[in-house]
Amino acid sequence: MPVLRVTVNLVQVDAVVTDSKGKQVTNLTANDLRIFQDGKSQKITHFSYISTAAPTPAPIAPKPAVPAVRGTPAPPAMRLRPDQVRRTIALVVDDLGLSFESMAQVRGALKKFVDQQMQPGDLVAIIRTGAGMGALQELTSDKRMLYAAIDRVKFNMLGRGGVGAFAPIHDSDGTAGALADAAVRADEFRDEYFARGTLGAINYVVGGLKEMPGRKAVILLSDSIRIFNSEGLNDIILQQMRQLTDLANRASVVLYGVDPRGLPTLSLTAEDKPSGRNPQRVSEQLQQRRTDYFQSQDGLNYLAQETGGLFIHDTNDISGGIRTILDDQRGYYLIGYTPDNATFQKLNGKDRKYHKVSVKVKSAGLSVRSRTGFFGVPDQNRKPVYRTREEQLFAALGSPFGGGGVRLRMTALFGANPKEGSFVQSLLHIDGHDLSFTDEPDNWKKAVIDVLLVTFGDNGAVVDQTSQTYTIRMRGETYQNGLEHGFVQTVNHVVKKPGAYQLRAAVRDSATQKIGSATQYIEVPDLSKGHLTLSGIVLRARATASLAAAANSGGTGANPAQPASSAPAPTPESEKARKQEADAAMLGSPAMRMFHPGKKVEYALQILNVQEDHATNRPQLESQLFLFRDGQQIYAGKPTPLAPEKAPDSNGVVSAGLLQLGSKMEPGEYAMQIVVTDKLAKEKYRTVAQSIDFEVVP
Repeated sequence: MPVLRVTVNLVQVDAVVTDSKGKQVTNLTANDLRIFQDGKSQKITHFSYISTAAPTPAPIAPKPAVPAVRGTPAPPAMRLRPDQVRRTIALVVDDLGLSFESMAQVRGALKKFVDQQMQPGDLVAIIRTGAGMGALQELTSDKRMLYAAIDRVKFNMLGRGGVGAFAPIHDSDGTAGALADAAVRADEFRDEYFARGTLGAINYVVGGLKEMPGRKAVILLSDSIRIFNSEGLNDIILQQMRQLTDLANRASVVLYGVDPRGLPTLSLTAEDKPSGRNPQRVSEQLQQRRTDYFQSQDGLNYLAQETGGLFIHDTNDISGGIRTILDDQRGYYLIGYTPDNATFQKLNGKDRKYHKVSVKVKSAGLSVRSRTGFFGVPDQNRKPVYRTREEQLFAALGSPFGGGGVRLRMTALFGANPKEGSFVQSLLHIDGHDLSFTDEPDNWKKAVIDVLLVTFGDNGAVVDQTSQTYTIRMRGETYQNGLEHGFVQTVNHVVKKPGAYQLRAAVRDSATQKIGSATQYIEVPDLSKGHLTLSGIVLRARATASLAAAANSGGTGANPAQPASSAPAPTPESEKARKQEADAAMLGSPAMRMFHPGKKVEYALQILNVQEDHATNRPQLESQLFLFRDGQQIYAGKPTPLAPEKAPDSNGVVSAGLLQLGSKMEPGEYAMQIVVTDKLAKEKYRTVAQSIDFEVVP
């Protein structure tokens, strides 16, 4: 849904109204508000209130009284569909402009946000201005990936932030003449250089959010962005800010600023050494400190005011400030009016005028915040055109949502062996109805698909990619089953470096150029350290005897489910049963992981770097199984000793088990977590966990 729109027929802006206590007012009508363009009152033609508050969740069974396993990660988040996203939030950490002290406060606030303030339906990114910027592949609802991003948030020694928020006063500060002026200019040039880098990074983030639906929030955590220098207004910075706020307004992005320096002490401190100076000189230096402090906040305040956001400052409770911002995202009014023809006329036949917009509330005691203006350029009512194969595939990877023109599901499994080392095996399930097949001689059918897999690491940087074109050829019943049950394409990645990655896949039907995409968080551990590690979990429905006998594969580049050619002549009843079993087999495959209530589910995984008893040459392993729904634990199995088998061509062992789903399990998305303990390993590295999501269907 577009929020701010600028067309020749409609200008639409969003606004938030609060009472004297800062609480949102949500029951106003168009008669309660007035809107102005360049000081002239406009007739409101469109008016509505949009709520983004999450609905009250359905009650979940109480969590069993089982102690949590220390050191185990949270279960994976469920994939969000576009209609499930309530808030889209990009937390931008300005490591180009944060001091060492402020960075420590920011890291704590980010962890608290993910632990306590993030809600179901939130799509979140944590981005650093000093890192290479990707196309917002970091947007995720998976807390594991956000924790990995927080781990990368560190003090940037190359930025403009020092050790502390304020430089101490020393005797040398009184240096007079050209030397002092040169030092001031050098500091200002450095500040401007890094401030432009910060604004450029935010510009890229806002551009990446443009295609996202609804009203989005960018929360900038920074010590300073200065608009003024010793010569007055910095026109370069101001112009860059105006362009940024115009882009943010057109992208329906609200910019919020957070100054993490807390409530500062602007008087003399123990670090200041003004000895030998007269009182007047000390007073001048303290006044300069105060002036510098307030000017350092001008940029953050400007960005917030121009886009209808808030500027949080002079508080030691950063988490409380972020909570205030999140409360501000609960909803907003959409107010529209018809602009006059002069709105889009060029000045002197060249430049576009910047039009000021203001919203006022008639009732006393209420306050309103909105975007303050726009350039007289109408929005283009068309999406970007991606012509080449590569452009189309990479554009699909830029969306945090799966689906699209080709329905695609992906299961990415980490594994390792002595020959290849660490690798990621991706199972891509492609809906057969979304592919275009052409006729060939002898009743063969052919479809051509382009597959692109990209791993994104540090702040959206591309780590590795695999691009391949596959031809699918089949006929007869194999073709019919492929249409009905879909195709599974397996793609392997060799991962050279350990780390936390987001793996994104895009599939393009060459004939129609329809595209689908999918994404998954994947963590590749450092096996060289010798610590206990688990591979990905393979999950599948336990096949019945008749179906296991009928299992077969066919086609080129795909593995559709199909019956054996030696099956007896079918009857209507047997054909119906066969179809039901075939449907259940594909739904319950490792690529789909969709099971009916009461189904038996097999699981298997590889356990790496296992310690063995020197006397018996046997490991001492124990596992425990947990089930989660909507982030809440609903089942905890008992710790069970393992007797794993040695994996062929591997440096690990294989463990397998059977999960019996309840016959009355509610349909929905679930997660299974396996916790393994190696009693022979050092206590710090004794316990690890691995998770996988699945779905229960009627």
